[in-house]
Amino acid sequence: MSKLAPLYLKSKCDRRIKGGHLWIYSNEIDTHKTSLKDFQPGEQAQLFAADGKSLGVCVMSPSNLICARIMSRTLSSPLKESHLRQKIERAKVLRDQVYDEPFYRVVHGDADWFPGLVVDRYGDVLSVQLNSAFTDANREVIIAALVKVFEPKAIALRNDSIARADEGLEPEVIIAYGELDGPVIVKENGAEFEVPVLEGQKTGWFYDHRENRRQLNRFVNGKRVLDVFSYIGGWGVQAAVHGASEVICVDASESATEAVLDNAERNGVADRVGSIQGNAFEVLKLLIDEGERFDVVVVDPPALIKRKKDLKAGEQAYHRLNQLAIRLLNPEGILVSASCSMHLTRDRLGEVVRVASRHVDRFTQIF
Repeated sequence: MSKLAPLYLKSKCDRRIKGGHLWIYSNEIDTHKTSLKDFQPGEQAQLFAADGKSLGVCVMSPSNLICARIMSRTLSSPLKESHLRQKIERAKVLRDQVYDEPFYRVVHGDADWFPGLVVDRYGDVLSVQLNSAFTDANREVIIAALVKVFEPKAIALRNDSIARADEGLEPEVIIAYGELDGPVIVKENGAEFEVPVLEGQKTGWFYDHRENRRQLNRFVNGKRVLDVFSYIGGWGVQAAVHGASEVICVDASESATEAVLDNAERNGVADRVGSIQGNAFEVLKLLIDEGERFDVVVVDPPALIKRKKDLKAGEQAYHRLNQLAIRLLNPEGILVSASCSMHLTRDRLGEVVRVASRHVDRFTQIF
């Protein structure tokens, strides 16, 4: 049985880990016992509390602030191919209990005890991100496990995320298994979309908003809808499918706005969906000047706060964006305001929306 190199925590730094957290920060390491310089990126290590009690197996990113992530709390030897495959199998079992069709994020990194791995499923096509040195070094094992568990037609590697750069890994977008001989389709909430898994954003689709879109679909019948930062129409086209009288999608990408129209055609709602290519802030100002009004406005921007030091400027951007959106709303209109900025908390986003509404003399109620 192979023996792993030990990684020791400082005194009392095991409390968070024992409470269920999976991340180990570099300032928590007892560098007198174990130097981070002795570890290679992606290497497995045995994590110990200061008193010598084993806390499990972790994988190393020694040059990062998050220098290690726990992958097992029970093992005392290296993770093998069977262990990795078992993690994927368990993730699939969970999703299959939740979703009736094979369209979902099947592996979500640390949430599935598989740090650095993201797998989105589009029927018989998988879109995968290997975002850590460990997953990248074990790509052949991971791909083999995915093939065994899912028997896919194709596996695309979307290895072009910022997370890879943080790990010192080169970007790449390739077909790692099989071939794509036609469009990749996702079915969600009664609508169908062609997903650009090789050219689109991230893994091609944003499954994280599936339930939010389903909730909004309850309110859109007969309504005029504006979908800002629309990408390929996840919010807007679904709204049209669920009875919206008119939908306008706004995105800076020409290929995205073209995809909106294609997906509207695919769902038989092309007569009620239009698209505008342009900077969202500029388009919103133009629509206000033209006297346009909507019953529903969705603003789902990319992260406007990428680093903690950008918090103040980013909050101001969220404020401007939501203020413009609110000015376009009819009385009793619905605003869907989203943020994927980790530094902007849920409560703080609500406060930003409330303040923005008061600046234009509107009343906001979160429901």
